[in-house]
Amino acid sequence: MILRSMLVAFYNKLLTPELFEDYAPHGVQIEGCERVKKIAFAVSATHESIDQAIAWGAQALVVHHGVLWKYQAARPLTGAWGERLKKCIKADLNLLAYHLPLDAHLEVGNAASLARELNLVEIESFGKYKRQFSGVKAKLTKPVSAMDLAVILEQKLNHQILTAVSDPNKIISSIGIITGGANNDWVQAHELGLDAYLTGEISEYNWHDAREAGIAYFAGGHHATEKFGPQALMQKTKNDLNLEVAFFDSHNPA
Repeated sequence: MILRSMLVAFYNKLLTPELFEDYAPHGVQIEGCERVKKIAFAVSATHESIDQAIAWGAQALVVHHGVLWKYQAARPLTGAWGERLKKCIKADLNLLAYHLPLDAHLEVGNAASLARELNLVEIESFGKYKRQFSGVKAKLTKPVSAMDLAVILEQKLNHQILTAVSDPNKIISSIGIITGGANNDWVQAHELGLDAYLTGEISEYNWHDAREAGIAYFAGGHHATEKFGPQALMQKTKNDLNLEVAFFDSHNPA
């Protein structure tokens, strides 16, 4: 058992959210009970993940994508979105969200955790966004072709990979990773001379621009590329705080 305030302090020290200029408020987005014993984790605060957390008996749900975003401004608690908040409030469930800090962290972040899942080496911070890094760059232990790397990524992410590359036999030995919707940041990877770039999404113009620039661009799904950070944070929470934890995934092919 831990006080909510102690849990927030633990995440604040680990993730340093105050350093990031983000699209959403960090930490407690919905305040629930004061004492926490069981913590659920998910990529996003959806009806499904909230219901699963409540059914499991969690006192807190920690996510990458919360329910509050700065672009929303003031809005009525209505419809499907309002129901998310009402579910948490009725169950006295704490909802905590960490967006960019959980992308960037070199220990429990989405990009670094994915890089380790791929057995990459020489993992370093990469991809500046408003004075802070949001991803990592790394090297493959054994260079492979772009075509073969796409197969590896599809297996690891369990998701279809969209590959924009002029030569499928291009040898890949270095890669930049920014998970989620960092479509245009392939340019930063190209400027550093990296062979490839991996993110979650790709726009129509990214396909042509990246191929013509000579870099291999891989899009593995926004949700699929961001499952590794919450799970790494979950394991860190379990190890350091000795609390019961569980990860609940919501199907999302996007």
